[in-house]
Amino acid sequence: MYIQLNSQVLYYEKEGSGQPLLLLHGNGEDHSIFDALLPHLTPHYTVYSPDSRGCGLSSPSKEYHYADMVEDMKNLIVALEIGRPSILGFSDGGIVALLLAIRYPSLVHRLIVCGANLTPSGLTFFARRSIKAEYRKTKSELVKMMLNEPNISPAELGQIRAKTLVLAGEKDMVKEKETKKIASAIPNATLKIVPKADHGSYILHCDYLADDIIQFLG
Repeated sequence: MYIQLNSQVLYYEKEGSGQPLLLLHGNGEDHSIFDALLPHLTPHYTVYSPDSRGCGLSSPSKEYHYADMVEDMKNLIVALEIGRPSILGFSDGGIVALLLAIRYPSLVHRLIVCGANLTPSGLTFFARRSIKAEYRKTKSELVKMMLNEPNISPAELGQIRAKTLVLAGEKDMVKEKETKKIASAIPNATLKIVPKADHGSYILHCDYLADDIIQFLG
């Protein structure tokens, strides 16, 4: 389904029944990365899976900033009268989820953040080098965003009031100390490092997190 949100058109899918759950994908991906998780989630939750601006079937933008993506998700929640959803965000989606919980705390029930970073320097040297090489090759504005953003402080994370689960892979492109910094800065957050996993192997087209999500969200 498509929805017009100010000047932005987003595509989203809605499945299941129960308490609302919003799934946010990573940079350059679309909602289909959660396909293996959905059959486990839809018996328990009403799942909303949008494509972020410039990704999947959503309309593109001239520039890309996490702040604009946060406004897109806020507008989506309000327009669809979702209420107070729990949010699972992966990578860029995790960054958007953090910022949404900081800026609009009344809109977020519970928070699951996978493979997010606070600043570009929170990524490993090899990850940053790879992103720079991809930008030189593609000149993609979406890729460029990862080189310059986000810029989230631990003090801002301290404002989050939603019950939070922070995850990353043992071999993630996000530095482990960055993931631990996120978890330690959010009041009463729970941290889980997934053994042997890289940045996305435990979530992309994978149902590994199904039990953790259901247990955490209740």
